[in-house]
Amino acid sequence: MEKMKVSYSRRIVMMLTGILFISLCVGCYRLSNFGVDAFTCMNLGISGFLHMSFGTWQLIMNAVILVVVFFTVRKNIGAGTIINMVCVGYGADFICWIVEDMLKVEAGLPLRILFLAAGCLFAGLGVAFYIVADMGIAPYDSVAFIIQKALKGKIQFQYARVCSDAAVIIIGVFFCLVSGDDLWEIVGIGTICNACFNGPLIQFFRGHVSEPILHNKEKSV
Repeated sequence: MEKMKVSYSRRIVMMLTGILFISLCVGCYRLSNFGVDAFTCMNLGISGFLHMSFGTWQLIMNAVILVVVFFTVRKNIGAGTIINMVCVGYGADFICWIVEDMLKVEAGLPLRILFLAAGCLFAGLGVAFYIVADMGIAPYDSVAFIIQKALKGKIQFQYARVCSDAAVIIIGVFFCLVSGDDLWEIVGIGTICNACFNGPLIQFFRGHVSEPILHNKEKSV
């Protein structure tokens, strides 16, 4: 019983750490001005079109996807799902506010590249951490599992993730162009890197970082 309690508390820490990493990821991508991650690209495009706060629109979009998840891969829903839905968008807004408005940081090319690299790193680590924590994942992160289920396991997770990322980028670009906003504020090399490499990075970090951390520590209890 004690071991179960320790394991549960550890999973909570891993879940919260993963969500923190995702907030940092989204914030870093936005600060890099090399384009944001795929899901953020879509949400920034639509929120700009609707003249709505990014955090508020992302919460609405997550709620819509959550309904689909409920009827397809319900096992992916948990406490982490709700915390992710509420916190990531506003967390990213807060990070950008601190850096741009409070600290008045004017990022030159080297700092922008650093933000981009950090965004790529935190993206893979964040999802890997809270998937392994098994306490619920973000609605959008369940889309790859929905694709896998629809294709009856004929496609691996990382490739299903690439497909979903490519689709939401197209949606974000469409709404950005319709609203007349600056496309290059949301789409760039960072967006392409995220769409192509995030799935494989998540898979890599699951196998080499998050799962070993969880299981090795559990064995020592």
